[in-house]
Amino acid sequence: MNTGTTRPALDRTFSVAPMMDWTTRDYRAFARTLTRQALLYTEMVTTGAILHGSPRERFLGYDEVEHPIALQLGGSDPGELAECAAIAEEWGYDEVNLNVGCPSDRVQNNMIGACLMGHPDKVAAAVRAMREAVKIPVTVKCRIGIDDQDEDADLERFIAQVADAGCEVFIVHARKAWLQGLSPKENRDIPPLNYSRVHRLKASRPELHIGINGGIKTLDECREQLDSVDSVMVGREAYQNPWLLAGVDRAIYGVEGPAESRHAAARAFRPYIARRLEEGAKLNHVTRHLLGLFQGQPGGRRFRRHLSENGHLDGACLRVFDDALSLVPERETAETA
Repeated sequence: MNTGTTRPALDRTFSVAPMMDWTTRDYRAFARTLTRQALLYTEMVTTGAILHGSPRERFLGYDEVEHPIALQLGGSDPGELAECAAIAEEWGYDEVNLNVGCPSDRVQNNMIGACLMGHPDKVAAAVRAMREAVKIPVTVKCRIGIDDQDEDADLERFIAQVADAGCEVFIVHARKAWLQGLSPKENRDIPPLNYSRVHRLKASRPELHIGINGGIKTLDECREQLDSVDSVMVGREAYQNPWLLAGVDRAIYGVEGPAESRHAAARAFRPYIARRLEEGAKLNHVTRHLLGLFQGQPGGRRFRRHLSENGHLDGACLRVFDDALSLVPERETAETA
């Protein structure tokens, strides 16, 4: 819940994308051992889960270390979204983001996600209601289009209508979503990336904050993108290769990050793991987010295997984590991300 702590103005220059089953509270807490500056997003949480699910802590709970943190909402009913935005603000979230990009069949059937790009009037009404309900920023994450939409005219129309409702921040996944014919997994790779379309959007709407998302894997690519847009959001690479985040604070923000090495990050996360185990969490539910920490390093495969084979067992404790960590030779000098 909100502690009443005054926080600095929100900087979203670099953020980690909301990803179902991946950007859980445990992943986000681990990410903070690597970067203090990056904006972190929750998984998408539907309005129904917040309004009717129990306990609410299951959907909204987070650790204070996770700030700055944004809640991503899935829904289309303005009243429900406004109520959930107000709840998010009460819980202390720094931003609330509306999902207009998920191509899942399940969310389409509930008028959630990318299908809303075909209904800019609904998105505008939702944004207007949410902004009237809260003081924290209300932002939108969308695609460059869906199905047979024109990537120029239809995207411009969508952005204009939602911006007129008061949205000033758009994070744009630089691919179309094909709601007919492609699975959600295929929609992450098959539609071609069109970064230049997002760049043109920024050029045509300089008063708006335009962020870019999709297929970005290195910090050099991030810096290159920041020449054309206001912010960069990285998804799968930040999860599968979390050490990438250790270079964000220095490369993007010009300040030193918290982690001197991969081992140091793992040790910094150890008290959090202990606390979660005391709360009743299973070890593998927490440590699964660290499986990529030693990607490409000597002993990295043994680290992953030990956690995977033992972390799910009844009674698995910190000893399993410590033993896995001991399988990776520790370098004497600090690493560079």
